[in-house]
Amino acid sequence: MAAKKKPPNDKIAVDALMKELKHPLKAEVEAVRSIMAKANKKIVERIKWNSPSFYYKDVDMAAFHLRAQDYVHVIFVFPPGTMVSNSDGLLEGDHKDRREAKFHGMKDVKAKKAALEKVVNEWVALVDAQ
Repeated sequence: MAAKKKPPNDKIAVDALMKELKHPLKAEVEAVRSIMAKANKKIVERIKWNSPSFYYKDVDMAAFHLRAQDYVHVIFVFPPGTMVSNSDGLLEGDHKDRREAKFHGMKDVKAKKAALEKVVNEWVALVDAQ
């Protein structure tokens, strides 16, 4: 039985995009990106919708919405019929298949780090359970 190949990680392409990014909260975007990437080694990074995004097993997990300039905006997409508990209150919205996380400065990023890591790991568990 052949080992399953891990999907490619486009971290180099995302790094290049981030190097050129003009955003008032660029340091915060980088911090959120780092937290997410380190939260679970199963997820991989790529550029989608002209923004850094993460996925696992060919399922989109989250993408940054870089047009927001007053805060760092991350949109999480959930597989059909699933959702994380959000007991920490990080996620906003009531869409059928997605939620949003907003970070208003570095202090807010640091304060929400554990909740963000929890959402990433719960999302991976949802995909693994399918």
